[in-house]
Amino acid sequence: MAEFRSELFAFAHRYIDEASRRSPIEATDRGIADYDDRLDDFSRDHALDEEVFLRSTLRELEHIEVLDDLDRIGKAVMAERLATTLRLVETGEQRRTFSVLHSPASAVRNVFEMQAAETPEHAENLRARLQDVRRALASWRQALGEDSGAGLVAARRQCLGVSRQLDTYASGAFAGIARRVASSCGVDAEESGLLAAGADADRACGELAEWMRDVYAPRADPSDPVGAERYGPWTSFYNGADLDVAELYDWGWEELKRINARMWEIGADLAPGAERLHDVAAALDADERRVVHGTDALLQELRSLTDGAIEMLEGVHFDIDERVRVCEARLAPEGSMAAPYYTGPSEDLTRPGITWYPTLGHTSFSMWRNVSTWYHESVPGHHLQVSTSLLEKDRQTRFQRLDGFVSGYGEGWALYAERLMEELGALDDLGNEMGYLSKQAMRAARVVVDVGMHLSLPAPKDIGRLGPLEDAAGRVWDAEMAVALLVERALVANDRAVSEVDRYLGTPGQAIAYKVGERVWLECREEARRRLGASFDLKAWHAYGLKLGPMGLDPLVEEMRRFSG
Repeated sequence: MAEFRSELFAFAHRYIDEASRRSPIEATDRGIADYDDRLDDFSRDHALDEEVFLRSTLRELEHIEVLDDLDRIGKAVMAERLATTLRLVETGEQRRTFSVLHSPASAVRNVFEMQAAETPEHAENLRARLQDVRRALASWRQALGEDSGAGLVAARRQCLGVSRQLDTYASGAFAGIARRVASSCGVDAEESGLLAAGADADRACGELAEWMRDVYAPRADPSDPVGAERYGPWTSFYNGADLDVAELYDWGWEELKRINARMWEIGADLAPGAERLHDVAAALDADERRVVHGTDALLQELRSLTDGAIEMLEGVHFDIDERVRVCEARLAPEGSMAAPYYTGPSEDLTRPGITWYPTLGHTSFSMWRNVSTWYHESVPGHHLQVSTSLLEKDRQTRFQRLDGFVSGYGEGWALYAERLMEELGALDDLGNEMGYLSKQAMRAARVVVDVGMHLSLPAPKDIGRLGPLEDAAGRVWDAEMAVALLVERALVANDRAVSEVDRYLGTPGQAIAYKVGERVWLECREEARRRLGASFDLKAWHAYGLKLGPMGLDPLVEEMRRFSG
């Protein structure tokens, strides 16, 4: 154990090794290349074995003595994350709750974007992994069949969404991967076997899509809401907190109204005479000064936003390590969700952090909609947060750095990062501020519609008319209402709004984490300012919060009270 600072750090290291062996996809995501030639087992038997593994890990963890505060935090984070995961595994929730955003189908597709593809040896790994797609998808189909036979089923909406996603993959996604990696690895696509393996993976996707549509969908639950009994464990998993969802619902609605008031205030300058916020958005979209054409120009613009943020913040509000000052921008694979997202660097930092932009077939892009989003996804948002954690090997266990992510902490920080950039003047342009406010409005609306849809709550009495809908006051929240709210009050494009609502229904409790997490970070900052007065140092506060590492929101509040400046 000499190479580890404590028994806990050694235990967490061994856990990541074993968890990586059990999930090759997660191993690749972590930057561990030992299993890049295979995919996961999604069978029901494997899930039951995973339950046993989690229980035994928690029993062992319980008996480990802590040395100091770093151990205390590391043990608490690991215990909370494993316990909330176990709760979802043992009830079957983790198997029955899937969506276009999170499912074995998207995990199998996306892992090929994350692994190395530079040498003939990499090509052989990729060929073997492509060849394993059929088996991996068959194991998931078997689990879906067995679970549905026992009455454990997903929502029909999510089943059909993933079926369409698989159809997209079947149209040549894996054959395209085969051709691309053959070129990058310097091998012949046909002679290497890559093309044949990719084509078979495409066919396997098509076959599973057909089965899900024709066989599984009729068995699936026609109802979207999960209800209070299922919603509670998911909110705990995504937020790491004991939440009063009734209070959150009311607070989210008041937040949305506050944000909308400011949107109307600047909308009068941006589009005089506009009758709807949508008219303001249309005026901004029509302004050629705010539009970039072509994906090359888009990616260049997104990279410039990250580089500019680093230049603005480094040494003033953050100390950004030279090793993580690069964050790439790439186009998201076809079939991805409609929202941009981020993937972190590999454990050894040889793979950089990456921001991903889904074009949805568009070739022109309104940048006013994207500026604050890139501060959210890159710097000072997810990239700075995740990279800091990876660099803190002496303070955080391997579990914290690689498996400890909690949406409330992480998405809350990223939304706080957007607000920080607004506070620092990076969004002084009114169009860019409107983009920022629209994203704030979307996150507030998420709280309302996520809680409202899953708990079947009536809409607020003062909601008024929602686009094509009549006065929606008192009407129970459903997908149609949620889409209308996002379009009318948060300026979300209709295709993106439909995708967003499908996402909320398929990942209950996750959508609220952004605004809830931001509220906690802001409350922690205000508490430190009140307590420390003139000695409060914002840069030191940022460093303290990020070096703590990911954790649930309830423990975050307690740990941030220990900040002494």
